[in-house]
Amino acid sequence: MRVKLPVVCLLLQAATIVLFAVFVRYDHETDANAWHRQLNASTTDADNDFYYRYPSFQDVHTMIFIGFGFLMTFLKRYGFSSVAFNFLIAAFGLQWSTLIQGFFHGFHDGKIHVGIESMINADFCTGAVLISFGAVLGKTSPFQLIVMTLFEVTLFGINEFIILNIVEAKDAGGSMTIHTFGAYFGLVVSRVLYRPHLDKSRHREGSMYHSDLFAMIGTIYLWMFWPSFNSAVTAHGDDQHRTVLNTYYSLAACTLATFAFSSLLNGEGKLDMVHIQNAALAGGVAVGTSAEMMLTPFGAMISGSLAGIVSVLGYKYLTPILDSKLKIQDTCGVHNLHGMPGVLGAMIGSIVAFTATADVYGGGMDDVFPLIAEGSRTAHSQALYQSLALMVALAFALVGGLIVGFILRLPFFGSPSDAECFDDSLYWEVSVLWQALQKYIWNFPSCQSTYTASGGGACRQNHIHGRHCACSG
Repeated sequence: MRVKLPVVCLLLQAATIVLFAVFVRYDHETDANAWHRQLNASTTDADNDFYYRYPSFQDVHTMIFIGFGFLMTFLKRYGFSSVAFNFLIAAFGLQWSTLIQGFFHGFHDGKIHVGIESMINADFCTGAVLISFGAVLGKTSPFQLIVMTLFEVTLFGINEFIILNIVEAKDAGGSMTIHTFGAYFGLVVSRVLYRPHLDKSRHREGSMYHSDLFAMIGTIYLWMFWPSFNSAVTAHGDDQHRTVLNTYYSLAACTLATFAFSSLLNGEGKLDMVHIQNAALAGGVAVGTSAEMMLTPFGAMISGSLAGIVSVLGYKYLTPILDSKLKIQDTCGVHNLHGMPGVLGAMIGSIVAFTATADVYGGGMDDVFPLIAEGSRTAHSQALYQSLALMVALAFALVGGLIVGFILRLPFFGSPSDAECFDDSLYWEVSVLWQALQKYIWNFPSCQSTYTASGGGACRQNHIHGRHCACSG
C-alpha cells in the first residue's frame, strides 16, 4: 500500500484535473459574465438557482459524508476505515461523476457546464458507490475501493442516462438508479470476492456498545435529511413540496414498523440494534421513485410500513441464507436496506404511474409525467416503462458487478487475507495499547470458542456475526 495507494490516488487526481481543465466550465448561473448579462428588472441575484438548491445540497452532502460514514462504524475494530474510506470514496467519486454525468447530461458546445445541480447529482452517484461499499466493508483494500469507484461511477452514469433519457422513466429519489443499482452491484462484487475462510476474521465482525452508538448517529443523520435527498433535484414548487412530505411520512411509518417487527421476531421481545440502525431508513428508499408523484400521505405511510417490514425480515432470515447458501457475504446488509426496498420502490412507482389521470394531476402532469401530458404515452405505458427501467438497473448492476468483481480479484490490488479482515491496524496507525487490549479480550480462554446466540442457534446465523452472542463459559 505504501506505493500502490499513493500512486493510484495521485494519478487519478492528476488525470481528473486535466480532464476538468479541458472540459469543465461554469454554467450560466455560476459564470460571472453569463449571469450578469441576463440580469434585468425581472431577474435579480435572488433568482439564482443557488438559493433554491443549496440547502438541499448541504443536506445531501451531510448524508454522504456523515450519514453513510457513521452508519458503517458498527464494526468494533474497523471504525477508522469505515469513516475514512467512505471519505476517500466520496471525495474521488464526486469528481469523477461530475465528468461522467456531465458528458451525458451537461455537455454543450464541447464543454461540461457545472453548477449547484450538478454537484447534487454527483453526490447521488457517490451514494450508489457507498451503498456498494457497505456490501464489501472490511474485506477490501483502499486500492480496490478506488478502482471499484472508478468503474462503478462510469457504469452508474450510463445506467442513469438510459433510464432517465432513453426509457424516460421517473426516479426522483433514485430507488432504481441509486439504491437498486448500488446494492446489487455491491452484492455481486461481494459474491465474486467470496472468502471461504472468512471465519478466521469473524470474531472482529461484531460490534461493541459504543460502536453501535456511533452507527446510530449515522442513522439519525440519514433519517433527518432523507426528505432533502429525494427532493433535491425535483421541480420547484408543488413537486418538491410533495416529495418532502411523502418521504417524511414514509420514514415515520417505517420506523414504527421496524420497532414493531424487531420486537415481534425476537423470542424475548427485545429490540435488535441492527434493525433500528438500518431498517428504519428503508422507508426513504421505498418512496424514492414515487415521492414526487401523487402517492398521497397515506400511500406514503403504507409504502414505508412495507419497507420496514421487508427490511427487518431480510435481516432476520434472508441474510444468513445469502451467506451460507449463496456465498454472498453482505457485511452491512445492503440487500435489506437498499436492495429489496429499492425494488419495492420501483414497483410502487409503476403502480402510481399506472393510476395517473389528468383529473388528479391537472396542470402538474407536465412536471411529473411530461410524456403523458403531451399525449405520447398513456399512464399504462408509462407504468410499463417504469418496470423496464427497473430491469435496466438490475442488468447493469449484475453484469457490471460481475466484471468489476473479477477485476478486483487480481492479486495486484492487495486484498487483505481472510485472517486480516475487519481490522483497522492493517491500514492505520493504531494505539499499541488498544491493539493489546483487543487481543486480550478476544483471546480470553473461557470465551475462545464458546459463544452462543441469545436467541438460540449458532452465532454465525446472525446478520452481524457475534453481535448478539454471549460467552457461555
